[in-house]
Amino acid sequence: MPRIQRFTTFAAAAFALLCAFQATATSLAQANDLTRQWVKETMAKERIPGMQIAVIKDDRVVFSESYGWANVENRVHATKTTLFPLNSATKSFTGVAMMQLAEAGLVDLNAPISRYLDGLPEAWRAIRVRQLLAHTSGLPDILDEQGLLGGGSEADAWQAVQRLPIGSAPGERFTYNQTNYVLLAQIIAKQSKMPYEQYMATRQFTPAHMARATFGDSYDLLANAATMYSYFPRKTDAPGASQRLSHWFYDMSPGLWSGGGIMTTADDVAHWLVSVSKGELISKAGMRAMWTPEKLNNGADGDWAAGWHVLKTTPVREVAGMGGARAAFIVYPDERLAIVVLTNLVGSNPQNFIPKIAEAYRSTPADAARIQAQ
Repeated sequence: MPRIQRFTTFAAAAFALLCAFQATATSLAQANDLTRQWVKETMAKERIPGMQIAVIKDDRVVFSESYGWANVENRVHATKTTLFPLNSATKSFTGVAMMQLAEAGLVDLNAPISRYLDGLPEAWRAIRVRQLLAHTSGLPDILDEQGLLGGGSEADAWQAVQRLPIGSAPGERFTYNQTNYVLLAQIIAKQSKMPYEQYMATRQFTPAHMARATFGDSYDLLANAATMYSYFPRKTDAPGASQRLSHWFYDMSPGLWSGGGIMTTADDVAHWLVSVSKGELISKAGMRAMWTPEKLNNGADGDWAAGWHVLKTTPVREVAGMGGARAAFIVYPDERLAIVVLTNLVGSNPQNFIPKIAEAYRSTPADAARIQAQ
């Protein structure tokens, strides 16, 4: 090929690549503007005091902002460093921990839990580890509507739940409960030879650069933690009383941290999701297995995979961590997209409006530069 022709071909390719980058940047800017507008409208409509949001596209955080109040009564702004509770979205982190132990040869997810834990009730012993992760164990719940079973200490509740009959045969149906994750924390501690919270700090928080992640609840004195609120009626309110914003308190004892104890930021969760996606915490094969729905005994898919709620399997996969009706992250693995929304309003249910935000980034040609370069 003549030199001038080679140069012309190179110049055309370079120009196409530049255009692709510019299109991507423009589209991302438009998507970010749409997100800002949608967030502000949603916060006003749902009366959400404070919020953090982070958007990950192609393993890169492309949007990260905070809005509103971390504490309404004292006019403390929510910032990117404000701690929000993940509540039950913590279970996704526990799912990654179990996949790590499985890949290290320390846990067999298909093994009965009695291989790793002693002193279990006879009816519990044949339950497989993966059935704990997917809430198909049939176990009774250590929590009731009032909190810990029996209203006493964690130790009392643990004794009480072991005296209850199982609700169904293992693998028979999906039944969400916290006992599953209490047992998973015990397995993690025994097989890793370190407490659950230490394992998470050393094997996930630190390598994923989650600088602010910790454990706690609304009773703990954690610096820079958002105050939790709700519009739900108080027990002492008269029937039909007007809604009012009130404090919301929840108690998360250490034995239940694996099911709901992480306090962190949207940015920290975003960094963690990037690490998961890149195969830095578990292998790509482990990631796919972790997001595959657990099969029930009849061959149907359960609602959960290994620590993750499976929202969709086709045409585009969607998996999520959701907690406390106020925190959520949804991952769209096939589109290399993930969105994290943390709020301090119980009942805000961000999993309901995250898909609207996702639409803006689906229209972003983030792969254009790579396609043009091929």
